[in-house]
Amino acid sequence: MQHIQYIVKGARSMPAEVFYTATNSPKPVVIFAHGFKGYKDWGPWNAMVPHFVKAGFVFVKFNFSHNGGTVEDPIDFPDLEAFGNNNYSKELDDLGAVLDALEQHEMPRQEMNLNRIFLIGHSRGGGIVLLKANEDQRVKKVTTWAGVSDYAGRFPQGELLQQWERDGVYHIVNGRTQQNMPLYYQFYEDFVTHRQRLDIPNAAKQLTIPTLVIHGTNDMAVNVEEAENLKQWNPAFELLLIEGAGHTFGGKHPWEETALPTDLQQVVEATVNFFSG
Repeated sequence: MQHIQYIVKGARSMPAEVFYTATNSPKPVVIFAHGFKGYKDWGPWNAMVPHFVKAGFVFVKFNFSHNGGTVEDPIDFPDLEAFGNNNYSKELDDLGAVLDALEQHEMPRQEMNLNRIFLIGHSRGGGIVLLKANEDQRVKKVTTWAGVSDYAGRFPQGELLQQWERDGVYHIVNGRTQQNMPLYYQFYEDFVTHRQRLDIPNAAKQLTIPTLVIHGTNDMAVNVEEAENLKQWNPAFELLLIEGAGHTFGGKHPWEETALPTDLQQVVEATVNFFSG
């Protein structure tokens, strides 16, 4: 398995990786977008890569530009100021920059079929890939894993929203790293300004490309009803519910095993089959 590390020029420089088996023949490209408080090397994400490569795909994963990591230190969150200044518009543009980078000369062009680009998004990234698929015709298939169905409902409401505006920032505690992570009010302002572009329900209704929605029935972070909403908005979507699975499908960080957790194995197999069809 070949492995290339490279830097994507987005809103800020983003670390990215490409994995493939060299055959000198073009293969479909799968791009994986991580979620909130996530990164490309979280938990079992590295362990899932060989499954896609062995199935005949070029696999790309990257960090969003303002996820809180840096090019030098892409794991966890050494740059909380960047984290606080992240927003959905930046992530959409970042994913566009990753798509653009596939066409640059340092990429293994002879190995990639750029007419078959597929997206996977986990959690918040699930919303991002749906939005990008709707606005970018380069995307031919899309899959969400525990994906968010509507960003509007993810923000504080009422007095909490007013307090956020007054203070300019609110903080969330990362239970694993114990960091007090800031979210600046610009996040909400950007959503209001670009609400039409960031309308996941509308994007889902308009999508005509093959779409697979995968969700665990025991997801405590993004309720399974969000997957059911996506299916309701677009009956052509395929819906796979993993009975008893949680938000990360059994994954945790760090993940020191080569085997995938059982639920994530099912998710990966279903996604490979979907993209191979």
